[in-house]
Amino acid sequence: MRYKDQRIGIFIDVQNLYHSAKNLYRGKINYGELIKNVVAGRHLIRALGYVVKSDTSEEEGGISVRGESSFFEALEKTGIDLRMKDLQIFSGGMKKADWDVGMAVDAIRMADFLDVVVLITGDGDFVPLVEYLKWGKGKIVEVAAFERNTSSKLRESADLFIDLSAVPKVILKNRK
Repeated sequence: MRYKDQRIGIFIDVQNLYHSAKNLYRGKINYGELIKNVVAGRHLIRALGYVVKSDTSEEEGGISVRGESSFFEALEKTGIDLRMKDLQIFSGGMKKADWDVGMAVDAIRMADFLDVVVLITGDGDFVPLVEYLKWGKGKIVEVAAFERNTSSKLRESADLFIDLSAVPKVILKNRK
């Protein structure tokens, strides 16, 4: 249930959301509409977005360096506080851009100040976090993501699952 006096915190796996919209819908996310829909008239305490700074180009599946700074600025203009780290590139060429632990730690750290924790990700690695927040902290946990690429265990573990593909104005179609 959603009540106006609920204090909510939003934790956004930006890379997961960006690539899901791009690959599933050839589109982009309207973060203003996303936040508005997820908040749903409740009291937003904080929205955190987890991003990776990189030097990859659009052709490699990333955001170009030039586009990256304007993308980050656009996120901040919607009221999202960004947490950034650099892309790790290992000697064998493997790249790692993972915020799972940081996102989980922040959600746990803030849980005592929140009634509802909203995770915007489809990543099944967050199931233990959802279960801890619900059963260990007594919080309501909502997950918002695209149903087509969201872990079924993550959907089932959440108190509420919001399928972003069904939310009007969240997906901006690329025009070509």
